[in-house]
Amino acid sequence: QVQLVESGGGLVQPGGSLRLSCAASGSISGINVMGWYRQAPGKERELVATITKFGTTNYADFVKGRFTISRDNAKNTVYLQMNSLKPEDTAVYYCNVHRLWALQFQDYWGQGTQVTVSS
Repeated sequence: QVQLVESGGGLVQPGGSLRLSCAASGSISGINVMGWYRQAPGKERELVATITKFGTTNYADFVKGRFTISRDNAKNTVYLQMNSLKPEDTAVYYCNVHRLWALQFQDYWGQGTQVTVSS
């Protein structure tokens, strides 16, 4: 019902920056929380940052001060500006939307985009 298309991943050197984008389409009504998760090889998927439709943000401790999540409700797009990237930030980053519709919660995931931080 909700389709998510991610872009912006790539290879950067330590200290570099990337900006991830995730555009939602389809049954977008009722989308409340949008966010980013990441998963490194051999690791569990972990929350990076979330943002509500009202602009309230939440960040994992390991990205505070370096990453910024933002949202354009008119374009149904969520962004993740990543600065001061570290090798340990290397992971597949997944966009997530949490939707409330007909009094039921629904979760949707993007296809993932690879972020590699290496010299």
